[in-house]
Amino acid sequence: MAERDGLSYEQARDELTNVVKRLEAGGLSLEQSLDLWERGEKLAAICSEWLEGARARLTAAMAARDAGEADAPGAKADRGPGAKNGDETPF
Repeated sequence: MAERDGLSYEQARDELTNVVKRLEAGGLSLEQSLDLWERGEKLAAICSEWLEGARARLTAAMAARDAGEADAPGAKADRGPGAKNGDETPF
């Protein structure tokens, strides 16, 4: 798991964008390029970690919502106008 370095997703993404631009511009020594590449890899891992965390939170929230709907009285019977048997869409 990547160490986030106290960076928000947006900060890491913006810094990664700058790293890529600097690498693409060229004119760097091999050592500078390698340092930037390593920083870019770390920033990409930080972004990925943030996105995975966000995905997990959304999945948990949707599961909690679905569990709450399943437990609600009449939840399965009242699917809204035009709903057919087995239709999970309330519209």
